[in-house]
Amino acid sequence: MRHSTKDNYLYLTTTPVPRLIVSLAVPTIISMLVTSFYNMADTYFVGKINTQSTAAVGIVFSVMSIIQAVGFFFGHGSGNYISRKLGAQETGNAEKMAATGFFWALFMGIFLAVVGLIFLTPLSLALGSTPTILPYTEKYLGIILLGAPFMTASLVLNNQIRFQGNAAYAMVGIVSGAVINVILDPILIFVFDMGISGAALATVISQICSFSLLLYMCRKGGNIRIRFRNFTPSLAFIKEIIGGGTPSLARQGLASVATILLNVAAGAYGDAAIAGMSIVTRIAMFINAFLIGFGQGFQPVCGFNYGAGLYARVRQGFWFCVKVGFIFLLVCALAGMGFAEEIVSLFRKGDPDVIAVGAAALRWQFITFPLGSWIVMSNMMLQTIRKPVKATIISSARQGLFFIPLIFILPHYLGLQGVEMCQAVADLLTFILAIPLTCSVLNEMKRKQAEQL
Repeated sequence: MRHSTKDNYLYLTTTPVPRLIVSLAVPTIISMLVTSFYNMADTYFVGKINTQSTAAVGIVFSVMSIIQAVGFFFGHGSGNYISRKLGAQETGNAEKMAATGFFWALFMGIFLAVVGLIFLTPLSLALGSTPTILPYTEKYLGIILLGAPFMTASLVLNNQIRFQGNAAYAMVGIVSGAVINVILDPILIFVFDMGISGAALATVISQICSFSLLLYMCRKGGNIRIRFRNFTPSLAFIKEIIGGGTPSLARQGLASVATILLNVAAGAYGDAAIAGMSIVTRIAMFINAFLIGFGQGFQPVCGFNYGAGLYARVRQGFWFCVKVGFIFLLVCALAGMGFAEEIVSLFRKGDPDVIAVGAAALRWQFITFPLGSWIVMSNMMLQTIRKPVKATIISSARQGLFFIPLIFILPHYLGLQGVEMCQAVADLLTFILAIPLTCSVLNEMKRKQAEQL
């Protein structure tokens, strides 16, 4: 952990790139894995109640994706700017952006909570709830919405701290909340007999704890403190947030739309199909948590060094992350192909319909899994170095440009199998699209590097 802005600058611009990325990635990987694990824990414990509760958690996940999209929009939009300004040693602007991103996210979280609670029933139906799932969705969603302001603000704090090169501090806040959630889940669900409401309450309590710890961590390790007097809602800062955060908003927002459409498409084949696809989504998220965490270790390295004009270090870091991510995902895919039924049954043992749908979808997902390394790292690099158009295209492609049309087309011709294979086909097409968009920027940095010699 570093103890001043100057120390961070030297550390991020002089340490050997592979060692630097690994040191920053370890805490972010832990954060992502633990966060994903507690999402899986919700599914696991709720799966002990009934199929409808499992499906309801999957349905509400799309709303949580929207809330997260807002948090990532302000968190990445402000964080990218902060890392570049600290790399250029412009601390004053970085402090103003930190406060601006945080308070905008907090206000938007409150707005989402109020609107969601007012329209709770129509929203639950629009998300894909069947008549048998609706009561469980309303219970779960009604409580989850109360935590929206804490979730959006926590994501901003987490990303801002991470972009400053202090990922270990961010990890403490995120992991602590996740651990609390996992502990509270079985207590509230089974001991207090609260059912699905207990799972939702455990999630909200954990988010409040994470928010409090992250706010405290802003005072440690040379991190920028959040002060309301630095809140600067000027057009210039808003443009920076939009430019840096739109790819994240597009990615998360379209992920939410894709989840809703997936639930609707799966719903045509019964509650078991919705539950099975929900389980596969959580499993894929858990494995991808390593890749995303590793990429997040690269982002502050990318931002600082790009801001300092050290383009060779940016390119070196990108290729290092792509190679490591590809090998990891390939190993996971090969290992998981033969045990798909066993993996899905961990969440819904004794339910053959859910297991059959989940196992088939999981095998399709594993086929294109390794391609995610190039997609994720390309998106993170382009977003961090302020290439918003290309970053937004890539982030929109996987679950927007390709997934949304495919979820209508494939099930029409292939039935349930079309639902199961939709994400894999979308991933393949996104990989093909991302190659020219990313290579053009890598070549541009190579030219700039040559000009400096």
